[in-house]
Amino acid sequence: MEQAERTSTSAAATTAPPCPAPPAVLERGGAADARAYAESVARTVWGGPGREVREEDVVDLLLVVSELVTNAIRHGEGLAGFEVRPTAEGLWIAVHDNSSVVPPAAYAFPTTHPGGGYGWPLVTRLARDITVEPRPGGGKTIGALVPLRVAPTP
Repeated sequence: MEQAERTSTSAAATTAPPCPAPPAVLERGGAADARAYAESVARTVWGGPGREVREEDVVDLLLVVSELVTNAIRHGEGLAGFEVRPTAEGLWIAVHDNSSVVPPAAYAFPTTHPGGGYGWPLVTRLARDITVEPRPGGGKTIGALVPLRVAPTP
């Protein structure tokens, strides 16, 4: 995989957490479709009657999905796929794109923001276990676990 700029640290290289349900895959669409899809999985597969997901966690999920999908479209030569996998801790999301270039921010937290670049810091604050891995046919997958919590009962 190419690196867009040289930096001193490496991207996380862990595997996705175990999945209690099969992954759901969205193969077409944009950020709005991905957000709607992820929210649906969060509310109906991870959550549901008697186990409602916290609203603030859904907002965090939608922000992470928006940032990663938008970056794949703008900087990754297009969205090649989007997966949502429920885990005990939340939703594992994977965004596939067509570029093998790894964003410099994946290697080091940016210290300046010259007119942009706020998305990756946002993703790193809201998600965990972030990975950047090459795809066998070219391109890359950026994966992240977005933690979800059960909403308190009234």
